[in-house]
Formats: sequence, structure tokens, C-alpha cells
Amino acid sequence: MLLIISNSNFAPFNIATEEYLLKHTEHDCFLLYRNKPSIIVGRHQNTLSEINHEYVVENEISVVRRMTGGGTVFHDLGNLNFCFIMQNAGDASWSFEKYTQPVLSTLRELGIDARLEGRNDLTIAGMEGRNDLTIAGMKFSGNAKLVWQDKTLQHGTILFSSKMADLSAALKVNPLKFADKAVKSVRARVTNVSEHLATPLALGDFIEKIRAQVSALYPDAQDYSFSETELAIIQNLVDIKYDTWEWNYGTSPKYNYYKAIRTKAGTIEFYLHVAKGKIEKLQIFGDFFGRKDLAELESALIGVAHRQEEVLACLQTIDVSSFFGDVSAEEIATAMF
Repeated sequence: MLLIISNSNFAPFNIATEEYLLKHTEHDCFLLYRNKPSIIVGRHQNTLSEINHEYVVENEISVVRRMTGGGTVFHDLGNLNFCFIMQNAGDASWSFEKYTQPVLSTLRELGIDARLEGRNDLTIAGMEGRNDLTIAGMKFSGNAKLVWQDKTLQHGTILFSSKMADLSAALKVNPLKFADKAVKSVRARVTNVSEHLATPLALGDFIEKIRAQVSALYPDAQDYSFSETELAIIQNLVDIKYDTWEWNYGTSPKYNYYKAIRTKAGTIEFYLHVAKGKIEKLQIFGDFFGRKDLAELESALIGVAHRQEEVLACLQTIDVSSFFGDVSAEEIATAMF
């Protein structure tokens, strides 16, 4: 088994690394990595309905779609991510027990009653906290997996010392904006491992404990670093897939989007139908006064990617005030997200 600790904190690179190891190596692999603030979306999810778009843009948070299903998760440098890629695993079941065991064993050695609950969540069962408060059944890890050919990939998060306020803000979405059949994330009470430690432990030391557990379970495990050739292949995956709007947003399932805004000209309501990331249908209503027929504006936006930059670029070629009155192209573009 190859033991790999990523030197990168760039989410598209680390998610691309998982695909590279799955599809281009003939060894069992165990990968650990941390990402700068980022949102990782499940394969079958509607990206925009899972994120707080305004917060993500304002804080320059990376949004990346992964290969596996399941829900959306927030990463930052206080979150440790682990990934097993196993060759000829003969494990087509959807049990998550086998590859979460090193994490659970590590936490139990640290005196934390951690367990696998439900299908794919790791939780901390209970703790007498400060002021005699009891914390129970709180999630610190979500896991997902896929089987590709005869290989199994299973990966998960470990909230160790993440900024919970950032997590909440980045994933706070108004559910009334979207109607779709995409897989939805199930929000759970979450906690950091560090909050349950009797003795403080640095994340770097925690990483070494996880690594030691894996080495004990797999005696053939050896440290591994990528060659320049391998790094170039991974970077190419980043460039053509994991750092592109087409993959991270454009492959979302069909969805309907609704939003209403108040402007100087009055209330404006937007109803969009989006497929393959592009606006297929648009209807605009409101109590504003305009000189021109809205059908002309609606038609101009059909086929435009539901991406704020592209919507704005299209609107900037049009005199939007002739349709709405005292409203800017920037206000209209922002309202469509």
C-alpha cells in the first residue's frame, strides 16, 4: 500500500488526485489531504442549491464536484480528509465499516467514544462537556464511496478544528429558490474532534496517529511521493475537469430557480428552468414599468450558462432599463443567483 500525504491545499488538485489514483495506479493507496476553504459537492447534486452563492463568491471559496455520490461538505484547513483506493477489493457492498475503522480506532485510543452510525456517518456518542453539558450523537465525519471496475474508492472527512461559523455560512441556502430532483444533503449536528479531547492535540500529531493506524492494519504500507510525470497528469485533470465551471456547475441535474427582488423600479420576480447548466426557459414578472416587451429580454438569455459572469455579460449588451426602469444589469444578474 502507498501512503500519500498531499502537499497541496487546493481542493481541485486533491480531488483530481483521487481520480488519478483510482484510474492510473495498480497499488492500494491511502491518501490524506487538507484543503483551503472549499465546498465539495456530491456527484449527483445541484451545486447552486447546495451552496450560499453570495458567501462563496465574496470569500473566494472553491467549489468542486467529486466522483462519489452523497451530500455536500465544507472543507478548511481544520478538516482532515482521508481516502482509500483498493485494488481487486471484491467489495461491491455499500458498507462503510472497513475503511472507517482506522479513524474510529484512533479516536478510541484518544478516549473518545466514536462510532459509525446510520449508513455513512461517524459520530461522537457522548461527552460531559463544560458546565456539565452533555454532547451526544454529533457528526464529525461523512463518508462516500464508489466501485470502478474492480477497484473501490472510499473517502471521508474528519472535522478536527474546523471553523463552524464558516461551515454554516457557506452551506446556508434558501430552499425556496430551487425545485429539482437532485440528491439533497441532510444537515446534521456537527462537532470538532478537538472539542472532545481530554488533552489538547495538534492536527499534525493527529495525522501521524491516523497514519500509524493504517500502517498497523496494512504492514506493506510505505510512504510515497508523486513523480513529476504523475503531478503533471493530476494537474491536467485539474485544468480540464476539476477546476472548471462545466464540471462543478454545468453537470448539475435539471432544476428550476426562483427569486424575487425589490428595486427602485419595483418588485421583479425571476423563474428559470436550467438544464445542462444553461437557461432553457426564463419568465420575468413584477410591478415595474418598462417600455419594451419582456419576451425580448427573456429570449436573449435563453441558452446562456447559468453563471453570474455570463449572465451579466449578456445583460451588459442590452439596455435593461428599457425593460424595467431604474435597474442596472448588475442588479438583474445578481438576482438570478
